[in-house]
Amino acid sequence: MKILALILSLSLLVLTHELGHFFFARLFKTRVRRFYLFFNWKISILKAKKFGGKWHFLFFNSKTPDEWDEKNLAPEDQDNTLWGIGWIPLGGYCDIAGMIDETKDANDLEKEPQPWEYRSKKAWQRLCIISGGVLVNFISALLIYTCIFAHWGKNELPLQNARMGYDYHELLIEEGFQSGDIICAIDGEEMTEIETTQHKLLLDHPNTVSVMRPMQISDTVYSSNADNGEPVVMTVSERDTIVRVDIAISGDLLTRIKPRDSNMLFTVRTPFVVKDFVPGSRAKRGGMAIGDSIVSLNGESMPCYTEISKRLGELSDSIVTFGLYRNGQFEEVQVNVDGKGKIGVYLMDYLDLYDCIHTDYTFFQAIPVGISYGWKQMTTYARSLRILFTKDGYKGLGGFGTLGGLFPDKWSWYSFWTITALLALILAFMNVIPIPGLDGGHIVFTLWEIITRRKPSDKFLEVAQTIGMALLFVLLIVANGNDILHWLGF
Repeated sequence: MKILALILSLSLLVLTHELGHFFFARLFKTRVRRFYLFFNWKISILKAKKFGGKWHFLFFNSKTPDEWDEKNLAPEDQDNTLWGIGWIPLGGYCDIAGMIDETKDANDLEKEPQPWEYRSKKAWQRLCIISGGVLVNFISALLIYTCIFAHWGKNELPLQNARMGYDYHELLIEEGFQSGDIICAIDGEEMTEIETTQHKLLLDHPNTVSVMRPMQISDTVYSSNADNGEPVVMTVSERDTIVRVDIAISGDLLTRIKPRDSNMLFTVRTPFVVKDFVPGSRAKRGGMAIGDSIVSLNGESMPCYTEISKRLGELSDSIVTFGLYRNGQFEEVQVNVDGKGKIGVYLMDYLDLYDCIHTDYTFFQAIPVGISYGWKQMTTYARSLRILFTKDGYKGLGGFGTLGGLFPDKWSWYSFWTITALLALILAFMNVIPIPGLDGGHIVFTLWEIITRRKPSDKFLEVAQTIGMALLFVLLIVANGNDILHWLGF
């Protein structure tokens, strides 16, 4: 399921990106020789081209017939593009005539520039053509976010509404956080949103984080901001009180956290409530039912999912007695846990368990919300790239395995479109990085030409393209190598 979701998502992103180039190329009457979804090494699944007043198709073909070559076509058909689908689902390309890119080098160009070639167009027109893919990806992301908010609305869990608090990354535990803490302020600024709090912790170099911490009544805790030396407390039950604790952060968290953990500073603590069962579920065979809330394992009290999950890993390949509440009544069932500590259940999401705020939008109301959210995601991603320049930053690079891991095991259209929108923003941003071989490299060279009125030679562009592609291959190897090492447990 993850593989299918990843291929579909990347296919949509590549298609829209290349169509952005295609649109501006045709707008300025530039010939596009080939337009391919997926790569077609040796063979194509489909080729299609219109000439002689009708469409012609080839299936599972390795060589295009001579009569399809633009030189052999009637003048009115020579501008027609060859459309194709390759068999390697890892990208695609738009072969623009007269442009040095990954599909051709300087030796492939005609001796004299032709009026329908990219290199014959004005600099501002070439800038539009090469920027078209990035522009369309960015607009696509904002449109997807707009449609998400218009269709599903917006669910938010206020930071304080997670009644069981949060689980924290080991780096924050070392700083003084405890499981169950609820962050209420950072450097004196009140925090209400989970996502904003995550970003502020990671990116804004906080000095002091204030948390609300459940404590035993017998404990004596003094908050650092109490005026009279007495703890600031609020009784929530006969057993617990809540005190405010200020935690001093000893340094920049972003430069100290492992790159792959940068999105996991803290997670919502939730009870273990069964939402559904996987096919052949051991839990279902053992007598569990949808809605059961597990509270103990072999008589040992465990209130939240993270504790239960960890303990199940230690109890793998054994029969475990689960204490649970069903319809308000305590019961026990015995389940044979598999070798990976799994029992075959899907869990209730915290949005279903805690008091969330849901907001519905019409399509037009969703437009500014989608644009604002998309821009926020883009800027946050750009700022977080600083982690790549830390000591172990290269370990944060991820390949197709990392991308596939973003998608859930069970199909969800909401998750699919949310992740696709994020990947569209990432693709847009990565493509404007001024690396030869990426759109950003072409953009820089074109801007240089506009400013200096001096056009780089075809030979220079060819060398730059070669260097850029070599760098990209290295990055691709490192990224996917990291995925393999991560999969092997390193």
